[in-house]
Amino acid sequence: MQKENVLPQNNRKVAMVARKMRLSDQPTDFAYWQSRPYAERLVALEQIRREYISWKYGSDPGFQRVYTVVKR
Repeated sequence: MQKENVLPQNNRKVAMVARKMRLSDQPTDFAYWQSRPYAERLVALEQIRREYISWKYGSDPGFQRVYTVVKR
């Protein structure tokens, strides 16, 4: 006997919402990021930086060799 994958029926509906506006009336990205807390902006910047380095170099950044600091 085979088990059927039965998903629960959900009667929720999602409404499609769109607003039409002129390009000059659109809020800027700068205004959005200025409204966000400083810590959230830093987290987003770090994520973008990591994604760029991964895309550009194909791996996470790191030292190629083990370095030690020697005090003279």
